[in-house]
Amino acid sequence: MYRFLLTPRWWGINVFVLLAIPFCVFMGSWQLSRFEARVDDHRSAKELAESARTEGARPLAELLPVDKSTSGRRTTATGHYGEQLLVPDRQLDGRNGYYVLTLLRTDGGKALPVVRGWLPGSADSAKAPKPPAGRVGVTGTLQASETPGDNGVSARGGLPAGQTSAISAASLVNLVPYDLYDAWVTLDTADAGMTAVPATAAAGTGLDLKAFQNLGYTGEWFVFAGFVVFMWFRLLRREVEFARDAELGILPEEPEPAEPGESGESAESDAESAGRPEQRVQEDASTPVR
Repeated sequence: MYRFLLTPRWWGINVFVLLAIPFCVFMGSWQLSRFEARVDDHRSAKELAESARTEGARPLAELLPVDKSTSGRRTTATGHYGEQLLVPDRQLDGRNGYYVLTLLRTDGGKALPVVRGWLPGSADSAKAPKPPAGRVGVTGTLQASETPGDNGVSARGGLPAGQTSAISAASLVNLVPYDLYDAWVTLDTADAGMTAVPATAAAGTGLDLKAFQNLGYTGEWFVFAGFVVFMWFRLLRREVEFARDAELGILPEEPEPAEPGESGESAESDAESAGRPEQRVQEDASTPVR
């Protein structure tokens, strides 16, 4: 009864199923591992943020380059403030405003972007407090460079002079005449008249929409694997039923073709019915008028 499994058609079906099921399981497991990795990163980022509040600030050189383990840690740097820029369209506590970004020329020669605070409203250089003069020391939270566009701010069409859309070395290199660190710092305590900008978690460490997309894809791949198994059993069951019916002599009914005589008789009857009106007309014409 199961000899049909050796036919070329079923060989193809079986090979497809044997390849599709492991592939779906592998892809589902991979998506699940991506989700679990994001959960672990989120947990580590929370632990790092909590420990950063209690541990002392470390020199900038010890925390570079910035990665997931150093982003969010407190750091210190010394130098002289230089160029000042504004970063427009930044939200804080549900209000729109802008960051005041000042380049700190460190003792090492490179410049460190420092967010000295946030101000509400449209970016206005006249309202932004001037940086302190002379040698200064800053303490704040180390942050990784932003990727233009990821923060929801678009620089399409350009920005006015003295403004930047993203805090990154790639965006600032053409705006200031300094060598730049590929990182930035937000001060623990904002300068007078401004609000301190809270630190954000490193990219890829939060339970954002992408993380739950990985979880959704996990379910989809396992559903695909189950669907392949379901369809294989359904096809197998149908073939078995056909084989049993064939052994019992039960064959699927086929419509019987019409016999030639029947079609001829039908054509003649149609012709007769079509010719009757003409016959009546001839009979009426032959009848004399009284």
